[in-house]
Amino acid sequence: METLIFSINAVMPIILIILLGYYLQKINLVPESFFINANKLVFNAAIPVYLFYSVYNIENLSDINWSLIITAVVLIIIACGLASLFFVLYTKDSGKRAVLIQCAFRSNYAIIGIPLAKAMGGEPALATAAVVSAIGIPAFNILAVIVLSVFSYDNSGKKTTPLDIFKSICKNPLIIGVVCALVCLALRGFVPFTIKDDIPFIYSTVKDVGSIASPLALLVLGGRFKIEAIKELARDITLGVLWRLIIVPVICLSALIFLANQGMFTLTKADFPALIAFYGSPVAVSSAIMAESMNCHGELARQLVIWCNIVSIFTVFAMIVLFKYLGLI
Repeated sequence: METLIFSINAVMPIILIILLGYYLQKINLVPESFFINANKLVFNAAIPVYLFYSVYNIENLSDINWSLIITAVVLIIIACGLASLFFVLYTKDSGKRAVLIQCAFRSNYAIIGIPLAKAMGGEPALATAAVVSAIGIPAFNILAVIVLSVFSYDNSGKKTTPLDIFKSICKNPLIIGVVCALVCLALRGFVPFTIKDDIPFIYSTVKDVGSIASPLALLVLGGRFKIEAIKELARDITLGVLWRLIIVPVICLSALIFLANQGMFTLTKADFPALIAFYGSPVAVSSAIMAESMNCHGELARQLVIWCNIVSIFTVFAMIVLFKYLGLI
């Protein structure tokens, strides 16, 4: 029961803010244009700043289990490839393909995953989660840009080239935010000051702007949510949720356990909670904002964020119970 309550407490705040956005839309307290413009604000400013803040605050990159971290990210790339094969065969709707593939591999690691890892494994798990985020969050965003660029709706009929994808990656605000943070991390040992300690007004500004990213993104999702679309998209939603919360976590976590047993790397009780959160969290809130901004199926992306969060209450609970029973956490 305690584990179920924990799962509910982790996810319910997200669902309640989405419901608030939906309610504001239904009573016409704010116009539709507000949610459209807020969508742009979240994508171009708030989430990039939040990602910068999250990655910049990684304290210690020493003693990293690089073989484990690299394997974890490679498994995400493999999961993306498997999902791409499946959803290319599943639907001819290019925009739907992009959204479903993104949903399959991209978890909400920054907002849900890291706190979830800490709750399961304490400070040791949080240290692993921070390192995983430094590598995993850029990987999620780069893969998402590639997928959304390749499968986006394009009325001009122009084919997407590798150069187009590279330009999309370089111009993507989320990736720019993460890369800037990684540059600051790399320079930390070579310069005699830090933003946090020596330029605190900039650090505080970054923190405050980043803090609006999640609630504003969730309000936008609720405000643009169309309940009547559920029936039309029910099959797509079901498959997307299944891939995000069951298929990918099962494949990736099973592979990690198998490879650890083969001696490829060590997998401790401090590591595993971070990896459960990495693979098993619901789809990233920013995935819907990003999908619509890159001309993919925005409504399906919003539906997937909402339903993944609802269903994850039970799947996160099940994973915690299972891995506690196996003695891995």
